[in-house]
Amino acid sequence: MSQIWLPGSAGPQDELVRRIHQRIEAFQTTYALDAVAVEVELFDGSLHRLSRLIAEPGFGFITLCPVSEGGEAEEIIIPVGAVQAIRLARAEPEQRLGFSLPES
Repeated sequence: MSQIWLPGSAGPQDELVRRIHQRIEAFQTTYALDAVAVEVELFDGSLHRLSRLIAEPGFGFITLCPVSEGGEAEEIIIPVGAVQAIRLARAEPEQRLGFSLPES
């Protein structure tokens, strides 16, 4: 066997990620937003809210950097073909969880 098969789509991941970043900037400008929320839905149905998207490691794979819950570092390396959709929306302030006592 002369070639190793890797899952994912072959192609220039750098260019793909660059164009996604351009689309995010255009969305932000078009709608005059302070910040944009970016969510990636994978074919397994999982939804990931991103802080960054990286073109590495290449060879049909990209790295998703989810918004950290509690400051934990996390990166998910996936085949490009696992992406079902990318959603751009206005970034909403996070809701605080917990019970709020009435003011005295």
